[in-house]
Amino acid sequence: MTAGEKRTQLWVAYGSGGVAGTIRKIEEEYVVTMAGADDVHGTYPSMEAAKGALHAQMTPGSEWPQFREH
Repeated sequence: MTAGEKRTQLWVAYGSGGVAGTIRKIEEEYVVTMAGADDVHGTYPSMEAAKGALHAQMTPGSEWPQFREH
Protein backbone atom coordinates (compact mmCIF):
# COMPACT_ATOMS: atom_id res chain seq x y z
CA MET A 1 0.00 0.00 0.00
CA THR A 2 1.38 3.41 -0.91
CA ALA A 3 1.12 6.59 1.12
CA GLY A 4 -2.33 8.11 0.86
CA GLU A 5 -4.10 4.83 0.04
CA LYS A 6 -6.91 3.72 2.32
CA ARG A 7 -7.13 0.08 3.30
CA THR A 8 -10.54 -1.32 2.33
CA GLN A 9 -12.23 -4.60 3.21
CA LEU A 10 -15.43 -5.79 1.52
CA TRP A 11 -18.25 -8.06 2.67
CA VAL A 12 -21.14 -9.06 0.42
CA ALA A 13 -24.51 -9.80 2.03
CA TYR A 14 -26.42 -12.68 0.46
CA GLY A 15 -30.13 -13.05 1.12
CA SER A 16 -32.60 -15.62 -0.19
CA GLY A 17 -32.95 -13.65 -3.44
CA GLY A 18 -29.23 -13.21 -4.07
CA VAL A 19 -26.98 -10.26 -3.27
CA ALA A 20 -28.68 -7.86 -0.85
CA GLY A 21 -25.89 -5.33 -0.47
CA THR A 22 -22.32 -4.70 0.59
CA ILE A 23 -20.39 -3.46 3.58
CA ARG A 24 -17.02 -1.82 3.05
CA LYS A 25 -14.63 -1.08 5.89
CA ILE A 26 -12.73 2.07 5.06
CA GLU A 27 -10.30 2.93 7.82
CA GLU A 28 -12.48 2.75 10.97
CA GLU A 29 -15.92 3.15 9.34
CA TYR A 30 -18.30 0.61 7.83
CA VAL A 31 -20.13 1.81 4.70
CA VAL A 32 -23.40 0.11 3.69
CA THR A 33 -24.66 0.08 0.11
CA MET A 34 -27.77 -1.84 -0.88
CA ALA A 35 -27.77 -3.93 -4.07
CA GLY A 36 -28.84 -1.87 -7.08
CA ALA A 37 -28.44 1.44 -5.25
CA ASP A 38 -26.32 4.24 -6.62
CA ASP A 39 -25.87 5.92 -3.24
CA VAL A 40 -24.44 4.79 0.06
CA HIS A 41 -27.14 3.88 2.60
CA GLY A 42 -25.07 4.98 5.57
CA THR A 43 -21.81 4.87 7.49
CA TYR A 44 -21.55 3.07 10.84
CA PRO A 45 -19.00 2.80 13.66
CA SER A 46 -19.05 -1.01 13.90
CA MET A 47 -19.59 -4.07 11.74
CA GLU A 48 -22.55 -5.17 13.87
CA ALA A 49 -24.27 -1.80 13.42
CA ALA A 50 -23.66 -1.95 9.65
CA LYS A 51 -25.05 -5.50 9.43
CA GLY A 52 -28.15 -4.45 11.36
CA ALA A 53 -28.69 -1.41 9.13
CA LEU A 54 -28.33 -3.50 5.96
CA HIS A 55 -30.78 -6.12 7.26
CA ALA A 56 -33.26 -3.38 8.26
CA GLN A 57 -33.33 -2.16 4.65
CA MET A 58 -34.19 -5.59 3.26
CA THR A 59 -37.79 -6.65 2.59
CA PRO A 60 -39.71 -6.95 5.90
CA GLY A 61 -39.55 -10.51 7.18
CA SER A 62 -36.29 -11.30 5.38
CA GLU A 63 -34.00 -13.73 7.12
CA TRP A 64 -30.62 -12.52 8.33
CA PRO A 65 -28.28 -12.53 5.30
CA GLN A 66 -25.00 -14.39 5.03
CA PHE A 67 -22.02 -12.03 5.04
CA ARG A 68 -18.97 -13.20 3.09
CA GLU A 69 -15.70 -11.34 2.98
CA HIS A 70 -14.24 -10.81 -0.49
